[in-house]
Amino acid sequence: MAIILDLFFSFAKIGLFTFGGGYAMIFVIEDLCVEKRKWITHDEMMNVTVIAESTPGPISINCATFVGYKRAGLPGAIAASI
Repeated sequence: MAIILDLFFSFAKIGLFTFGGGYAMIFVIEDLCVEKRKWITHDEMMNVTVIAESTPGPISINCATFVGYKRAGLPGAIAASI
């Protein structure tokens, strides 16, 4: 349950305080998920970015969904996406 709350609050903070759209959020998401929390690797972040750009919807939501699913399955994906 702690990881789900951590995912929710981490991505909520990114969504609330990052201006400039999805492309501006990619660096912040990478810094948080790869460097600080080590939820995913750099190579996985590169793959997430490529997949998020090619699928419909905002890039930041697609990245959040992938990271949440990777860390905590479907509940994590839902929490990170909200």
